Amino acid sequence: MASRYPHGVPCPRGTLRPYDVSVSRISRLSVGAKRLLLGRPFRSDTVGNTLLRKRIALPVFSSDALSSVAYAPEEIVLVLSLGGLAALAFTPWVGLAVALVMVVVIAGYRQNVHAYPSGGGDYEVASVNLGPNAGLGVGAALLIDYVLTVAVSISAAAANVGSAVSFVSDHTVLVAVGAIVLVAAVNLRGIRESGAAFALPVYAFMAAMAALVGWGLFQVLVLGRELRAESADFDLVSAEGGAVTGLALAFIVAKSFASGSAALTGVQAISNGVPAFRKPRSRNAATTLLLLGALAVTFLLGLIALAGRLGVQIAEDPGAQLVGAPEGYHQKTMIAQLAEPVFAGLPVAYYVVMVVTALVLVLAANTAFNGFPMLASVLARDAYLPRQLATRGDRLAFSNGIVLLAVAAIALVVAFEASVTDLIQLYIVGVFVAFTLSQLGMIRHWTRHLADEQVPAVRRRMRRSRVVNAIGMVLTATVLVIVMITKFFAGAYIAVLAMLAVFVVMKLIHRHYATVSRELDESSWEVVLPSRTHCVVLVSRLHLPTLRALAYARATRPDSIEAITVNIDTAATRELVREWERRRISVPLKVVESPYREINRPVVDYVTRLREAAPRDVVAVYIPEYVVGHWWEQVLHNQSALRLKTRLLYEPGVMVTSVPWQLSSSDGRAEQTRRGPTVGRWGGRGAR
Repeated sequence: MASRYPHGVPCPRGTLRPYDVSVSRISRLSVGAKRLLLGRPFRSDTVGNTLLRKRIALPVFSSDALSSVAYAPEEIVLVLSLGGLAALAFTPWVGLAVALVMVVVIAGYRQNVHAYPSGGGDYEVASVNLGPNAGLGVGAALLIDYVLTVAVSISAAAANVGSAVSFVSDHTVLVAVGAIVLVAAVNLRGIRESGAAFALPVYAFMAAMAALVGWGLFQVLVLGRELRAESADFDLVSAEGGAVTGLALAFIVAKSFASGSAALTGVQAISNGVPAFRKPRSRNAATTLLLLGALAVTFLLGLIALAGRLGVQIAEDPGAQLVGAPEGYHQKTMIAQLAEPVFAGLPVAYYVVMVVTALVLVLAANTAFNGFPMLASVLARDAYLPRQLATRGDRLAFSNGIVLLAVAAIALVVAFEASVTDLIQLYIVGVFVAFTLSQLGMIRHWTRHLADEQVPAVRRRMRRSRVVNAIGMVLTATVLVIVMITKFFAGAYIAVLAMLAVFVVMKLIHRHYATVSRELDESSWEVVLPSRTHCVVLVSRLHLPTLRALAYARATRPDSIEAITVNIDTAATRELVREWERRRISVPLKVVESPYREINRPVVDYVTRLREAAPRDVVAVYIPEYVVGHWWEQVLHNQSALRLKTRLLYEPGVMVTSVPWQLSSSDGRAEQTRRGPTVGRWGGRGAR
């Protein structure tokens, strides 16, 4: 005798195993591919094992600021070249001014990491001391700046490789996009693993820059050798063709300083990433900041001094400004023009310098790939960004933030065709907004604590810190004004508009979460039980999924139950009714007409009428579905159940229940086909 589902509905032959959950073949394949790409998942309680030592944290968080010495000095010379040789004489003074600002900013951020070690960085400092709107403005500015960091660094890397490899110069955008994807993939494997992978290239870059600057200056100053860059013998003329003086020259010098200030980007990443350091976190982060400052200032000034000695000239329009250059002259980067004469007797050293420079510029994006996800997670925790950004992935990295950053950076690289000169006009606006507000917030922080502190030694230390932050605020605010004046119409307005857009979007997201929280507050809800429960089972054919749905609906013991079918084929509907009556199924079957052959609208209208007739009743709709195991099988089904569930979810007082039926392909059990389907297993989403 055939077994039966509850309340008399017959069930097919087979084994009843209600809680046998199996993973489909397609799920196993996707999990296998994910493990191959990302590695095995880490437990949440092993997060402490992923924290970084200083020797790994330095390349992870400092690669952006260190790598900027590969293009910041070049941008100083390039902008000054617009004014001809007279303007080029200001190069060392502009370099010194940039170095001074860097020293002050790093000194200020050493105060930040001690005062706010939780990882919020500039955002937390501004939010706590200046209010949520100031903090949100800083957050928006830093998010945009991180995206630009990736775009500029990767584009600069492609440009440096293009100086030595013609294929890269012909396919710059493609190479840049591939590099972004590669760096994102490595970061998805986790911060500790990516740090170990990136440490060697960053240290190699440090060694290469030290060798380039040290050996180059040693040959010139000590050995007295006459080293000349390939562009040293060209005559540089201004972009206007004549002498540039007065206000025009002052504007060019100011714009050169603004472009050179790109060397400061990445400094804030350490204050945002303090939680990634091993204990004592604040002290380790402050030490890393000090090392970063010493290295960056040394390389920046050393390259500028060496470029001046070798006569390097970088022109915005080489064909018009470099008189005497050969026909079809391809202008190389500053690093390439310095490395060629310095290592003239050792060609392999030239290629080593170019390779490690390109590598570190690619890895400079790694700073953003660590800073952006951490900042986004803090903003998401405070309900300013989608909650998904606050969740760590399998490898304890903020995977969603990494993917979002990669997509945004790729869009910028494609839009600006990987042009460093164009992208850098958008750059550093956001970071100096954050610098200025952060330093102002720290002044407020020390002032507030001085009012409560009574120990003289501590008060002296606080006053000293406040002076450092005050000097930092004045300098960064000055740089910000210069950047806005000199770069606004050259492209900085795009960054400003992007910051405003992100700020508004985050405010709207916060408003949404606040509204949802108020609506879901249990204290504002009066518990009213429904008067009755009415079950509706959707029927397309009288097959195994339908029988299971009928059985489960009756097992809930509703006050009333009915089955409905939508008449889109009269012959098939009549056959269904005859089969229903022949099998004497006790649940009544109703036919809903659909003159326009729709399924969803008639069902929704029918359920809505039930609710209108009895507003205090709950209507429970059971939708039978079957689950397939291959992606191509999904294409063969119309997904009508999914669309219908989506429509019904918006109806008040309606509960929607999916009743899945797993086909044999969903778990690869070929023997199930021979012996009859196994019933009772619960599992995923499929088609009706």
